[in-house]
Amino acid sequence: MESAWNLLAGLGLFMPVALFLLLKQRKSRVDTKIHPPGPPAWPIFGNIFDLGAIPHHTFYKLKEKYGPVIWLKLGYTNTLVIQSAETAAELFKNHDLAFSDRKVPLVLTAHNYSQGSMSIGRYGPNWRMLRRLYSSKLMITKQLDQTKVLRQKCIDDMIKYIEEDVAEAQAQGESGEIKVAHYPFLMTFNLIGNLLLSRDLVNPRSIDGHEFYDAMNNVMKWAGTPNVADFFPFLKWVDPQGIMRNMVQDMGKAVRIVEKFVKERTEEWKSGRKKTNDFLDALLEYEGDGKDEPDVISDQNRRTIILELFFTGSETTSTTIEWAMTELLRDPVAMGRATEELHQVVGPRRKGTERICVGMSLAHRVLHLGLASMLHCFEWELGGNYTPETLDMNEGVGITTRKLKPLRAKPKRAGRTTNDK
Repeated sequence: MESAWNLLAGLGLFMPVALFLLLKQRKSRVDTKIHPPGPPAWPIFGNIFDLGAIPHHTFYKLKEKYGPVIWLKLGYTNTLVIQSAETAAELFKNHDLAFSDRKVPLVLTAHNYSQGSMSIGRYGPNWRMLRRLYSSKLMITKQLDQTKVLRQKCIDDMIKYIEEDVAEAQAQGESGEIKVAHYPFLMTFNLIGNLLLSRDLVNPRSIDGHEFYDAMNNVMKWAGTPNVADFFPFLKWVDPQGIMRNMVQDMGKAVRIVEKFVKERTEEWKSGRKKTNDFLDALLEYEGDGKDEPDVISDQNRRTIILELFFTGSETTSTTIEWAMTELLRDPVAMGRATEELHQVVGPRRKGTERICVGMSLAHRVLHLGLASMLHCFEWELGGNYTPETLDMNEGVGITTRKLKPLRAKPKRAGRTTNDK
């Protein structure tokens, strides 16, 4: 809802300009192109006011009337909405190149981020190089198996952070209620830090790590805020909501810290220290194939690659775990079955480990083990005077579908796990 109000505020600032454009608008030629069905659009604004507070819910309702392929005009932006697996398969199977490029939100052009990004970058030699690099150096099964110890360490640290924060709160006379999504976010953030940079970024002794964590949190916030300038490009110079200014500032902080990490690594190499063989080493050692790939990865693209992995990895895992915990706390029977199964499979005095198919991706491994560890190590009850029947299930709008109101719960150490293996 907050994001919707931000967009409306931006539109409000734009209203005088829109009125001027509407009064000056000339009769245009009839559009002879055949478009998929969709709701009628307002002049200038298009279907923006049809989206509602939660656009993906609106799309689902529109599907009943217009079918799985819907045409929308959002300001000056034409938008095609695909809402069935069959149609999506047809689109990507037969028209993958035509639709391979994504419209880049204005806010992600800050510090030239979009130029080195794989998720929003244009399809071409650089994009193919990045895909091969990720696949060969970060996501292959051999590499995932070798980093199993790192994943377990970061999850063990997450459990320790929960215990310490609850104990500190209770010592101050508080209930020990925590914001659940915060801890999987810390875990994945530190895990990515270890995979990329061979270091924990969030710990009491890391000043740069905490500054980077705070800056990246804000980067995710601005990237997920609807921006009126995306729908009316001539407003990008005005930046009516201030989103671009804030992104430039916060992403700039993150960029400077990444540059410091890279400089430290290159100085370590010069001093003769042994290479760590992490992903940063792979970026620094990269050499092109001499054909259509770049000879080396530029400083700019290297920074963007590192930022993107933090950007895309932390938020998705923590949000998924938060929703999973929410559904389990809404259904005590399901929660009981899940914890009892973990008790039987893992054992009462052992930690959860990866008993998971070796073909699973990094995200799947971390998600399953992280959620299982939280369930196995703690007994949970709802906080905030909520009951399973009254728990707020509203969704927010952003890069991921977060809970609008973060899940708060009280963990109590289950008393049945140790470090025994």
